[in-house]
Amino acid sequence: MEQGDTRIWSSEPGIAWKERANLEAENDKKSKKGLIIVHTGDGKGKTTAALGLAFRALGQGFKVAMIQFIKGLTHYGELESAKQFPNFELIPMGRGFLRAGADEPLAEDVALAHEALQLGREKIHSGQYQIVILDEIGYAMHYKLVALEEVLDLLRAKPKDLHLVLTGRNMPPEVIEMADLVTEMRPIKHPYQQGVKAQKGIEY
Repeated sequence: MEQGDTRIWSSEPGIAWKERANLEAENDKKSKKGLIIVHTGDGKGKTTAALGLAFRALGQGFKVAMIQFIKGLTHYGELESAKQFPNFELIPMGRGFLRAGADEPLAEDVALAHEALQLGREKIHSGQYQIVILDEIGYAMHYKLVALEEVLDLLRAKPKDLHLVLTGRNMPPEVIEMADLVTEMRPIKHPYQQGVKAQKGIEY
């Protein structure tokens, strides 16, 4: 045995490697930390980034749930893609739009947002998922569909080993303060400024 070799040797084939694999698995378990991840800002790509993270996690055998607070059942590419991955549950809970500029949100939108928040809470504490994504929850807070304190309570009660992702513009400073990883999408150039309409497969 070479100096520094920590393998446990045995006459039975494969025992040394099994011991090492068990040790590595135990170390991985101890080092794991569930992160709070935020994608915010005025630029395009917040939901797209969350979907990319989900795709990577699926390759690691994770189970992912994504709750969409604003999008409805309109045909989006990600809805069709999600059907191809049994470990990826994507649930749109909104109507697909909000009434901008109103002093108070519509009761229907508030009710739907609270249903989405409750569903997210259930997924987070179910023990079935390694990642839960609350897509567009920044908008839901900004337009007073859900209260900031409700979301903060959700973050505080998050299981330690679960990764929780929040997306949307106008993410409150209190959420950003609690997050482990925050990315701000900043618009530099967008085809809409040149009069180009939303492109299939890029925007939806």
